[in-house]
Amino acid sequence: MDRLEFLQHLGAIGTGAILAPEAWNHKTTTAEFPVVRKAKEQRNFSSPAIEKAIADFKSRVKDPELGWLFENCFPNTLDTTVFLKSKGKEPDTYIITGDIDAMWLRDSTAQIWPYLPFMKTDPTLQNLVAGVIHRQTRCILKDPYANAFYDDESKISEWKDDLTEMKPGIHERKWEIDSLCYPIRLAYHYWKISGDSTPFNEPWKQGLQNTLRVFKEQQRKNGNGPYTFQRNTFWATDGVPLSGYGYPVKPVGLICSVFRPSDDATIFPFLIPSNFFAVVSLKQASEMIRTISHDTPLADDLMSLAKEVETALNLYATVEHAEFGKVFAYEVNGMGSFNLMDDANIPSLLSLPYLGAVEADNKIYQNTRRLLLSDSNPFYFKGKAGEGIGGPHAGMEMIWPLSVIIRGLTSKNDEEIRKCIQTLKSCHGGTGFMHESFHKDDATKFTRKWFAWANTIFGEFLWNTYLNKPHLLS
Repeated sequence: MDRLEFLQHLGAIGTGAILAPEAWNHKTTTAEFPVVRKAKEQRNFSSPAIEKAIADFKSRVKDPELGWLFENCFPNTLDTTVFLKSKGKEPDTYIITGDIDAMWLRDSTAQIWPYLPFMKTDPTLQNLVAGVIHRQTRCILKDPYANAFYDDESKISEWKDDLTEMKPGIHERKWEIDSLCYPIRLAYHYWKISGDSTPFNEPWKQGLQNTLRVFKEQQRKNGNGPYTFQRNTFWATDGVPLSGYGYPVKPVGLICSVFRPSDDATIFPFLIPSNFFAVVSLKQASEMIRTISHDTPLADDLMSLAKEVETALNLYATVEHAEFGKVFAYEVNGMGSFNLMDDANIPSLLSLPYLGAVEADNKIYQNTRRLLLSDSNPFYFKGKAGEGIGGPHAGMEMIWPLSVIIRGLTSKNDEEIRKCIQTLKSCHGGTGFMHESFHKDDATKFTRKWFAWANTIFGEFLWNTYLNKPHLLS
């Protein structure tokens, strides 16, 4: 079977197909890289700036497989997952994750994030991003505790057995701190890059007020708060114990997150990487409100909470490890209990410099990084197909390309970056795209063959390397 036949066979088998590597012939000619990108006339959105970047990359990077992967992956969000409309005079952009027809606040930001620098030369792309900001605002106003939404605002969720306060138009209602941080990250950098403050109107300000209220509620200084979640399921990571509030915490100023960015339940609700992300986001929101809305009291409230959480992180986020020294815990409860691990989904401990939460050369971060990339992290896997971090969501021995990508994006070491690129180059299982996860010993055993976030951030990693360390792509 040649590679084209292999790809066609994959389509018939579906997500998570398991085929031995010998099922397709590995050749060094360009014929081994068939066209797998969506045809031009069928693409959901086309950006001249992104097409120019692809042409530049392919013309100057000598490795044909990297050129092929970049052309497939970097525009995948635009090609296949964005739906630009208008609502009144405003652009309105709905973004699906890929094979799930729902819009996550986290994923929609992460999918569009790598395109922000290209807005400078592409007004149509800027308009698309503005539409994402408007859509996210409406989602947050509908329910700031929800993580995923439908395009059809009257649609009833398929999760019929969820015990939580569901509304029409909501796909899933798992409370995750990062769900409210990512829209701020997108808004702030859109503003900084474009100089446009048009999307930041009164509804957007109300969305920030909702965010501030929920963050304060989930500090749990006055009891558990209004949010609970339970699901009738045999998957432990999909449900929340103790009447849907999670295990108890001591209110020390940190914010509870009942779920992780993986959509898996936390063990201890003070999720440290997400609290770091909240500090960054609250400071950015404060700056925007002060400068654009001229609402000093709200800006002060946002900054006050940022400083409170930051102070609590300094007191409760670190533990002393016998081998690695002072490190960041993944989760804590404020009473002395902690969980040492990392999950591939972002925010993760590994991703903190990428999010602007700590400097890459921070000593505690570097200690933590060494722990995370070792067998002291229970979800660090190493095998014949590669090495990297996974998590409970896809199961043991399954490496997430997201973790390999973020390792490369947070590294200053040429050999480490090169190794990450080589792993990613070899883990696409012959499909030409990244996946949610792949087996540590067999990259053709993977989950989710259409996962746009992984594709686009891989493109971001390659483009960043192309701009700053092009010699690592040869």
